[in-house]
Amino acid sequence: MRYLGIDYGTKRVGLALSDERGQMAFPHDVVPNSPELVSTLESVIAEQHVEAIVIGHSKQLNGSDNPLHEAVTELVTDLTLATGLPIHLEPEQYTTQEAVRWQGRTDKTDAAAAAIILNSYLSRQHI
Repeated sequence: MRYLGIDYGTKRVGLALSDERGQMAFPHDVVPNSPELVSTLESVIAEQHVEAIVIGHSKQLNGSDNPLHEAVTELVTDLTLATGLPIHLEPEQYTTQEAVRWQGRTDKTDAAAAAIILNSYLSRQHI
């Protein structure tokens, strides 16, 4: 089963894809967060034969909702209606900082953060 991992940001959205068996994630792309985001994601989903989606769930350190929470909830709703695919939320605190620590800041940092989010989800599924 191929998964799409998403690191949602207000300006950019990082994307990662799993291998076809859903065991490991790899950075894929960074796309602009624009009104066309859902249609862009639908294209990736169709082209890559994605069967499930994992979105980074952003919260404050104390567990309360942060400013991105509402936008991520809206994205979940929009993608559910557009694709009908299962969508899973995965905690994503500090994934961008972890990606920067591993590879430095590049134009693909958000895709690397999406891969970290997706790998976290996948590792918990294979325990």
